[in-house]
Amino acid sequence: MAAAGTIYVLNGPNLNLLGTREPETYGHATLADVEKLCADTARQFGLTADCRQSNREGELIDFIHEAHTKKAVGIIINAGGYSHTSIALHDALVAVKIPAVEVHVSNIHARESFRDHSFTAKAAFASLCGFGIDGYRLAIIGLATRIGAKAKT
Repeated sequence: MAAAGTIYVLNGPNLNLLGTREPETYGHATLADVEKLCADTARQFGLTADCRQSNREGELIDFIHEAHTKKAVGIIINAGGYSHTSIALHDALVAVKIPAVEVHVSNIHARESFRDHSFTAKAAFASLCGFGIDGYRLAIIGLATRIGAKAKT
């Protein structure tokens, strides 16, 4: 069961391959590195990061619905390639009315033209790309600010 101060960090297809997949584009950090970064950053605001990864669109939608059921305070989502194709993920994010931030490790606008459009970005209050895995840290800071969570000293 999610705590009142839980952020769901959702990663989509192929993100389980971070660190080995196209390191010239995605760097050498692994998904475990991302999850540790998210947990550490969330903790600074008294929040908990519930990190999930799936290569299946429907499972990502189920995670979004679960975030709503368990009253998560926010969602950080890197839907990977589904960002550019999934109206269903967009609709799930809109339906749950949880503040969301979209993250991409690479600069999607400097890549293939089909990556210029993101359905998930349209359902999020902010979108970050091109900062490597540090984008997750920036997303959590932005989300924490949006929901009024204060940094713990």
